[in-house]
Amino acid sequence: MEQNAICYVNGAFVRAAQAKISIFDRAFLFADGVYEVAAVLDGKLVDVDAHLARYERSLAALQMQPALTRAALVAVMREIVARNALDEGLVYIQQTRGAPLERDFPFPADAVQPTLVLFAHKKPVIGAVAAAKGVAVKSVADRRWARRDIKSVSLLAQVLAKQEARAAGCAEAFLVEDGFVTEGAASTAFIVTRTGQIVTRALSHAILPGCTRIAVMRLAEEAGLSVVERAFSIEEAQGAAECFITSATTFVTPVVMLDGRPIGSGAPGPVAQRLRALYIETARQTAQ
Repeated sequence: MEQNAICYVNGAFVRAAQAKISIFDRAFLFADGVYEVAAVLDGKLVDVDAHLARYERSLAALQMQPALTRAALVAVMREIVARNALDEGLVYIQQTRGAPLERDFPFPADAVQPTLVLFAHKKPVIGAVAAAKGVAVKSVADRRWARRDIKSVSLLAQVLAKQEARAAGCAEAFLVEDGFVTEGAASTAFIVTRTGQIVTRALSHAILPGCTRIAVMRLAEEAGLSVVERAFSIEEAQGAAECFITSATTFVTPVVMLDGRPIGSGAPGPVAQRLRALYIETARQTAQ
């Protein structure tokens, strides 16, 4: 991020170089906070209602109240986009329980002002090289906690999985538990079977309810494609016709290699390419 980029910190717009929070912040000490990331296309917010609904759900799961109303938060997001002249990229939101002066595991007994920060990240999404060529993925044991449906800032397991994937020359990791793929380290995992079914794991506490996942599944069904929610193994994914991932940061991105084995033809498949095109078209039409 550029040092002169404009961020939002607890009610003030400041340059990145001057953005500061307390060393007593509970996110820093306990990972006691949640975050959300929304894509920006043509200077507008993509799937913003879905992202903020998930943000509010995550806060409620941690017994936190939103620092701002949804309308006020959207206004700040738009201001961040405008002040950074962001045409394409991401807006990041993070709220924590705040910074009490005493370090103690239970929630603070006295009222504490929550910490709220937002920043923008310029990133090419439409013309991403990974989308055109596809990406390689490595399978990694899922070592996360039991409430993965909460978009918590506790991301160490994902960091280690991503690092293991990078060391193997891969762009993403598929997290595996009890023999089945839960999701990507920072994405939702999909396969397309040889019979044309699009398969992804059903929602539960085991996975994050991806906003792009929801949109892509709806678009697939509207296009007359069969979508099935069930678990699948690495072996089934390796033998699938196609594989792809979805997220706010990658939209729909084909997976062409898994644990060193090519998937399908070893090139981006027609289903993933079609869904990516449909998603981008719809995102541009509905962005706010």
